[in-house]
Amino acid sequence: KVLFAGGFGFSDYEAKKPATANTIFQIGSCTKAFTSALLGVLANEGKLDFDEKVTAYLPDLRLFNDELNTRLTVRDLTCHRSGLPRHDLSWYLNPTTRDSFVHRMRYFEPSAGLREQWQYNNFGFLLQGAIAEKLTGKSWEDNIRQRFFQPLGMKTAMFDIWNAPATADVAKGYFEKDGAVKFMDYYRIEGMGPAGSITASASEMANWLITWINGGKFNGQEILPGTYMSQAVSAQMAMGGGMPGAENPNIFFSNYGMGWMLASYYGHYRVEHGGNINGFSASVCFFPADSIGVVVLVNQNGSQAPSAIRNLIVDRLLGLKYHDWNAD
Repeated sequence: KVLFAGGFGFSDYEAKKPATANTIFQIGSCTKAFTSALLGVLANEGKLDFDEKVTAYLPDLRLFNDELNTRLTVRDLTCHRSGLPRHDLSWYLNPTTRDSFVHRMRYFEPSAGLREQWQYNNFGFLLQGAIAEKLTGKSWEDNIRQRFFQPLGMKTAMFDIWNAPATADVAKGYFEKDGAVKFMDYYRIEGMGPAGSITASASEMANWLITWINGGKFNGQEILPGTYMSQAVSAQMAMGGGMPGAENPNIFFSNYGMGWMLASYYGHYRVEHGGNINGFSASVCFFPADSIGVVVLVNQNGSQAPSAIRNLIVDRLLGLKYHDWNAD
């Protein structure tokens, strides 16, 4: 059940329009869990094997070297272990179509060997979206609508916030400069959609979290297969050493599942992912062993608010000693 859903501040700062639990925000890279989960559903239907080579599903794909062309698997894409660094300027500064982005990848030089190092890479999720499109004959967007939005009652969720109807409760994005709040136009992320284009409200994202906490079921219907879920929230690749630090000694280990980041939070198993896109920041988080989840969406660029708010709420739900995350 939903314990709380609410809005604070303004969805439109100039008009002083209040944000609500139903205001639509861009969730950025929190989209990634949807994309990998789509492949999890297809794998459960026998249409895909995560340990099969990517080129088995995208035979025309060409990458920088033979190792990537002949050994890169679908699982490698889900957990950022391809050896490719971000190469983000290629999509962010030069937006184009999804097919053109895939074509560009042949020029992306790896900075590590396959599975040697965790390196965040949006293009890996672009390829997952391309695989889903190839296997189903439908766009990634149509697949996400059919498999997730519709059964989860996510009626206002969308992929192109800039095309939202005038009557929609849509947030505008902002950044701060010299103490002033400045409007930041939407980034049109259609081409890189599977890595970060979903737009949704807090109240509807709660249904997504309920599904993960509830063994993949929502209103009695299986949305996510259990075999996929157990893999998705288990360590597939070490992000780093993950040693406890002096500042937060009770938060440690740092692994990546499939579209999720994993850590120990004061002895509790945390599954989380952040999201950032022009004017918006987000955090989607749940604790599978504790059956609690929190989603925080804000219309502030590069904001620390989602993590601070998330931690304050989680500490209360877990009965932990108060810590002033806002001060941090």
